[in-house]
Amino acid sequence: MFKEFKEFAMRGNVMDMAVGIILGAAFGKIVSSLTNDVLMPPIGRLVGNLDFSNLFINLGEKSYTTLAEAKAAGAATINVGVFLNAVTDFVIVAFAIFLVVRLMNRMKRQAEAPPPTTKPCPYCVSSIPLQASRCPHCTSELKAA
Repeated sequence: MFKEFKEFAMRGNVMDMAVGIILGAAFGKIVSSLTNDVLMPPIGRLVGNLDFSNLFINLGEKSYTTLAEAKAAGAATINVGVFLNAVTDFVIVAFAIFLVVRLMNRMKRQAEAPPPTTKPCPYCVSSIPLQASRCPHCTSELKAA
C-alpha cells in the first residue's frame, strides 16, 4: 500500500497540483498585501481619509472607534471594510488567473499545426498540392475531392 501511495504522490499531475496550490497560497498573500497596504489606503484617502480596514457596523449598544477595539470587547459587528478588501483581493486574483489562462490559450493556438496544404498522390504517393487535378510526378489524373 505504501508503494502504491508513493507512486500516486509522485505522479506528475499530483506534483504539478501541489506546486500550483503552494504558489496560489503565496500569490494570495501577495495580493492581500497589495490590496490592504497599497491599493486601499489611496482609495480611502480619495474618499475622505477613510480607513477601509476599520469600516464596520456595530450591532451593539456601546460605541467603538476601531474594529480592533470592538473585537477586543467581543462586540457583534458587520465588518464591511474587511469584506471590501476580500472582494478586491478576489477581483485581482480572478483577473490575474484570467490573464494567465488567456496567455496559455494563445500559446496553445499558436502551437497547433496549421491545416495541411498537401495530400499524397493515390498512385505514386508523392506529396502534391490539395487543389491539384493531375500529379506532377507520375502525371496521373486525380479525382476531384
